Amino acid sequence: MTDAKQVIVRDSGFSDDNWSGETIDLPADSDPDTLVQFVDSSAMIRIAFDSFADGRGFTLARRLRLAGFQGRLRAQGHVIADQYTMARRSGFDEVEISGELAKRQPEDQWLRRAGWQSHDYQFRLRHRA
Repeated sequence: MTDAKQVIVRDSGFSDDNWSGETIDLPADSDPDTLVQFVDSSAMIRIAFDSFADGRGFTLARRLRLAGFQGRLRAQGHVIADQYTMARRSGFDEVEISGELAKRQPEDQWLRRAGWQSHDYQFRLRHRA
């Protein structure tokens, strides 16, 4: 699967893109105050990450979820395995990466972060022995 042009990363690992519906593509520099227009009219929103060093897409995802967006939310582009936990916590359902990145950061690196819900300090405090 890593030879594919694009790879979808979910908590279960790498998968092919099974989306066939309409998608709204937003750049990372979208004005957060304009996001409310997409909350009820979109089944999937894909937010572009031009660089792994640019975290604005995480803010957009969080703002969309807080505004009530219930559809599929996908981070697309330069997101690295170390950022998967942040992507999920900010509201993304999945990450779309290139086949090239999937080869450099194989599935096991992403799966190590798939238990993102149990890796925060609140979880650790609640589940101390």
